[in-house]
Amino acid sequence: MDNELLRSHDGHVTRLTLNRPTKANALSASLVEALINAVEYAGTDGTRLLILDGNGNHFCAGFDFTGYAEASEGDLVLRFVRIEHLLQRIYHAPYATLALAHGKIFGAGADIVCACSSRVAAPGTTFRMPGLRFGLVLGTRRLAHRIGADAARDVLATSRTFDAAAALKLGRSASLRLPSSRRRGAGSSWSPGTWLRMCRCSGTSMQRASRPTN
Repeated sequence: MDNELLRSHDGHVTRLTLNRPTKANALSASLVEALINAVEYAGTDGTRLLILDGNGNHFCAGFDFTGYAEASEGDLVLRFVRIEHLLQRIYHAPYATLALAHGKIFGAGADIVCACSSRVAAPGTTFRMPGLRFGLVLGTRRLAHRIGADAARDVLATSRTFDAAAALKLGRSASLRLPSSRRRGAGSSWSPGTWLRMCRCSGTSMQRASRPTN
């Protein structure tokens, strides 16, 4: 589908906006490929900060299950492999990455937030990671690195829903108060320069950081 991903570039800031609002920005195969290409291209065009956000009421509902029952096992495995590749590219990007989270965030959508070096969640944001119930969990070492092994085990084993305040306590999102006029988009209309300054002030490195292998 055309325009599933919107890209803008201003100075040293690239913004990628998931643009499937009627599907809660669920990750179709084509959207995943567009994200991989955009994340890789950002490594060549002078990007120092990559912002990920989503149009509509929700940042990302995770894996798109449209056509799931008709897909072959091989096709499904390939889709999960490509999502994991995307997460790896975000996590090991040679520039700062910032997720602007809002709405209900599910599965691989939460993994994208976790993969970013900085994370901002609007009030009312909720997260859920139900992968164990489907027999597949992506990014377990990344999650453990962010919030600790015991907390990660609890989040994954219980498949519980937790809000932005709980995410902040777990270390999943950055500490940031947003004006009420910006709440739904978690600061989506702030200028690129503002985000660059905020990432510097929060200690986010503009260079590649030392991280686990996955």
